[in-house]
Amino acid sequence: MTRVSPWWARDVYADRKPFLKARARIAAALRQFFSAQGFAEVETAALQLSPGNETHISAFGVDLVSDAGEASRLYLHTSPEFSCKKLLAAGEERIFTFARVFRNRERSALHHPEFTMLEWYRAHEPPERLMEDCAGLLAAAAEALGVERFAYRGASVDPYEEPEAISCREAFDRYAGMDLAALLGDRDGLARAAALDGIRVAEDDDWSDLFSKILSEKVEPQLGRARATLLCDYPASEAALARPKADDPRFAERFELFACGVELANGFGELTDPAEQRRRFTEQMEKRARIYGDRYPVDEDFLAALAHMPPASGIALGFDRLVMLASGAERIEQVLWTPVAEKGT
Repeated sequence: MTRVSPWWARDVYADRKPFLKARARIAAALRQFFSAQGFAEVETAALQLSPGNETHISAFGVDLVSDAGEASRLYLHTSPEFSCKKLLAAGEERIFTFARVFRNRERSALHHPEFTMLEWYRAHEPPERLMEDCAGLLAAAAEALGVERFAYRGASVDPYEEPEAISCREAFDRYAGMDLAALLGDRDGLARAAALDGIRVAEDDDWSDLFSKILSEKVEPQLGRARATLLCDYPASEAALARPKADDPRFAERFELFACGVELANGFGELTDPAEQRRRFTEQMEKRARIYGDRYPVDEDFLAALAHMPPASGIALGFDRLVMLASGAERIEQVLWTPVAEKGT
């Protein structure tokens, strides 16, 4: 059996070095992008009372031991979101952070247990303003490297062209032939439509599971071709941290950015109702307990801060993925300075 050379082997590192230099140039360009607009760069603690409360995002738990030897449970954050929203409650209005975040059960060409999330927030501004930021960041990253196109696995986009905006309803109609609005909450109807479209349906799939399967198999591969795509107006049930749309509360102020068929960013018009947020967290954790047999605590301090948070929009962008598309890397490890070991002791 051939042993794979470690990432620090000089020949392996030499192959990766151009991608790492590209990473540094893009990071500098994005910091300049935010600085020019009056954003403050913030740093958030990785250790948190709760790692987040989304059903399918798994965390790393750690023991905090006091000087008296007493242990209590903390978690490595899966996103800096809770901390950033607390900073908004404290009075910050435009903030961004390059946060190292940690997610368990995730490793692939596009996933890594530890990765960098670029997250930014605008108080008193709508999600559409974040969409404009996305277009600006794509162009800034391309300019930093002097490239004309982003590419990944045979797909490419023009990072200087304005992204296409399409609603989930339009995308499901166009790429899956389904009337999403008519199927909202109709598990059996969505299951029949999925099966007719060649998607495997399991008996225990709920509406959300089916929505995710259709999205990942039929819709997402078609997004971000030739130019980037902003997929907007997700069903409210699929946007646990977003506020409902004022003109149609069946849908939420959530959008995602895609390029070359890859999801790059996830943005929201932020929910600021603590009671509704608690209800959604509880629902998400009950589902997680059924599927994975565990659940994560709710950060009561976060819910308290939410009541003081101004109306805001926020977004999380996978920085490593952006570097991959801009530099032509094929696997996320190529753009990480020190990748995480494949297996623990």
